[in-house]
Amino acid sequence: MPFVNWLKRNLVVIAGLLTLGYLLLPNVIVTVFSFNKPKGRFNYAWQRFSLDAWKDPCGVSDLCGSLSISLQIAVWATLGATLLGTLIAFALVRYRFRARGAVNSLIFLPMAMPEVVMAASLLTLFLNMGAQLGFWTILIAHIMFCLSFVVTAVKARVMSMDPKLEEAARDLYAGPVQTFVRVTLPIAAPGIAAGALLAFALSFDDFIITNFNAGSTVTFPMFVWGSAQRGTPVQINVIGTAMFVVAVLFVLASMVVGNRRNRKKA
Repeated sequence: MPFVNWLKRNLVVIAGLLTLGYLLLPNVIVTVFSFNKPKGRFNYAWQRFSLDAWKDPCGVSDLCGSLSISLQIAVWATLGATLLGTLIAFALVRYRFRARGAVNSLIFLPMAMPEVVMAASLLTLFLNMGAQLGFWTILIAHIMFCLSFVVTAVKARVMSMDPKLEEAARDLYAGPVQTFVRVTLPIAAPGIAAGALLAFALSFDDFIITNFNAGSTVTFPMFVWGSAQRGTPVQINVIGTAMFVVAVLFVLASMVVGNRRNRKKA
């Protein structure tokens, strides 16, 4: 009975740890096979431990070129979607205007719409405009795709803000710009950062919308898909592992900074 009682007390924690392990299992496999020395083209069976791929991550032709293109698109798409999404979020929360309800509903449309439908629609738009498919069409498509996610994240943060803080700043003779920079922006910063990180991840990882609107441009997800048809190089696992480690370190750093701020406030 003591075991049963212990299990009841820790059931939620156990379920959470099992779910986390299930989610991290693909990352563990990618990390393990980044140290593999395969025989032939396919990296689907463990052969022996090797650091060759880590010593030469760009050893596969066009891999680092496609990675560079994906990073550039993700950075610019994040900047564009974050800027526009933040402005839209503040407009929807702080101002009353005609068709505000319709705009509020339309913002969620790209999130609910299947990616393949949005990709085909954007391709039709670009072809009718006579635009040449490539880097810029991918960038425009990614900004449109990520915009809704940024608006949702920032809007939730702005709605939770206490307007009395901004009123207090104005009572202390702070101008509109100073109030926004010193009070509004720091409070909204966590929502903006969350939206930016989400936009970056979605843009870098996207395949469907990119594949429709890329033309001859090859991004990293498209390179991985094309390589999988012929045999996945070990270097792809190396890049995936490196990005996973960077993301984990970034999250841990954010947690440390947040804990220090909370301690200072306490």
